[in-house]
Order: sequence, then structure tokens, then C-alpha cells
Amino acid sequence: MNWKWGISVGVGLLLLAACAPQDEPPKGETEEASPKTLYSNNCAGCHGRNLEGTAGPSLEKVGEKYSQSEIEQILANGKGQMPAQKRLSDEQRDKLASWLAEKK
Repeated sequence: MNWKWGISVGVGLLLLAACAPQDEPPKGETEEASPKTLYSNNCAGCHGRNLEGTAGPSLEKVGEKYSQSEIEQILANGKGQMPAQKRLSDEQRDKLASWLAEKK
């Protein structure tokens, strides 16, 4: 029984580590990065390459549930198990939130 619990904890920690934001932005990521590039570099690890959801929920229709402003707040402050995306600038969060809010 203890080994099952240990494996469960280990898998959970691996998933959290995979979803944690990187310490430094990938080379070439600038303020001018496209929303899709920002998503790929910061969100796809948990939400999937095509917004389908993996460790995090699907974002395919996130714009039906949240406004751009609400998405910006989630990016800035985190929500539930999602950490705040502090490494993104305000401009990058705005650009990414606008792009995600269009997903309906």
C-alpha cells in the first residue's frame, strides 16, 4: 500500500515540475513574440500543443468561460493549481489573454 502512495506522489510531483514556468525565457522570446509562440513556450506543457489539455484543462473554448480581463488576471495571479506566470511582461500577458479570449 505504501509503495502505491509513493508512486502517486512521485507522479504528481513530476507533473507539477513539468508545468512549472522556466526560470529564463527561451532564447529569441521578446516582447514581439506572437501569442502562439508565447503559448507554446509558457502554456503548452500543461495545456497541450493544440489547447487540448494535458495536466491542465483544455483551453479550446476558454473564451466562452472567461473574458480577456479574467484570463489576464489568471495569468498574472494563477488560479487553483496553475501558478502565476510572473516571467511574462504585462504586454505579453495582454497579448496572450487576447488570443485565448478568442477561443470560443
